[in-house]
Amino acid sequence: MKAIQTTKAPAAVGPYSQAVESGLRVYVSGQLPIDPETREMKEGCIKCKTRQSLTNIRHILEEAELSMKDVVKVTILLTDINDFSAVNEVYSEFFEEPYPARSAFAVAALPLGSPIEIEAIAEKDVKAWPFVDRKISDLF
Repeated sequence: MKAIQTTKAPAAVGPYSQAVESGLRVYVSGQLPIDPETREMKEGCIKCKTRQSLTNIRHILEEAELSMKDVVKVTILLTDINDFSAVNEVYSEFFEEPYPARSAFAVAALPLGSPIEIEAIAEKDVKAWPFVDRKISDLF
């Protein structure tokens, strides 16, 4: 397991990594809408906050030499499920078909009073591994 860290996303607010790489997958910890430059919660509407959380994820993935196209699963936590439509509008700016699998949950509260937290799982192309000349099915 390898920790992924970048200064282009906010530092973890607890004892965890921004992301970890394990095998072909990168697991991005939940991202609050914190601006990494100011270290403050992004001001404005839920769309602004969603955009900041997803931008943080994008920067973390870039540090791992991945992009949003490599994301296979997203989990969105909202303190107000009525924000779901607005979140979807911004979400569609960051992802394209085929869209990653996704879950969205309403929760009672999030760290630092945030209205949203988003986590992601991305997968590296098998060709990035040293056994590129073998099919994945040959490994099992």
